[in-house]
Amino acid sequence: MRIADLPAHDRPRERLQRLGPAALADAELLAVFLRTGHRGVSAIELAQALLLRFGGLGALFAAPASEVVGSSGIGPVKHAQLQAAAELSRRALESTCTRGATLTCPRDSAAFLRAWLRPFPYEVFACVFLDNRHRVIAAEEMFRGTIDGASVHPREVVRRAIAHNAAAVICAHNHPSGIAEPSAADIAITRRLAEALALIDVRVLDHFVVGDEQPLSMAERGLL
Repeated sequence: MRIADLPAHDRPRERLQRLGPAALADAELLAVFLRTGHRGVSAIELAQALLLRFGGLGALFAAPASEVVGSSGIGPVKHAQLQAAAELSRRALESTCTRGATLTCPRDSAAFLRAWLRPFPYEVFACVFLDNRHRVIAAEEMFRGTIDGASVHPREVVRRAIAHNAAAVICAHNHPSGIAEPSAADIAITRRLAEALALIDVRVLDHFVVGDEQPLSMAERGLL
């Protein structure tokens, strides 16, 4: 069924205009962007197929062109537009975590960290360095690993904290599996980091685990 064949109140674009973008599902938002489908497949059906195939928006945006273009019904031009949209979204969120921005609660940084780290197909450990008023000094990727782990070296985090004259640090890493549950190793390295940074009077405010849904705050879980 074409989108034009749907009742007006059920069409994604009309729903967006009437209810706002937050009311639409991922497939509906993607269909608004795609505008058209292909060979008897509506934009909504194409969007649903893409999300099912890649496992979500983050994985779709992060997938290489060779996996998206062609068999999926997406051409080079539309793929380039998808990449541009993903980068615009990332930069918009990054602007909330630039130097001087104040982070006072977990949700202030969770959206930025998810946009930054979720697309990676391997594990990435990152740190946001803050001053004594919890204003951002810098956000840095510290370590890269494999699909199921990354080696984290506390001495390197301490070195960068000293270089930035930081008073506090927010740590984060992604789980490529999409499941944002901290492992025993995650809890152990968080405590090691907190102990190492405490020696130079730097606090670990939080450690986020980034997956498909809302990033998990280890501070809110009482794991710090």
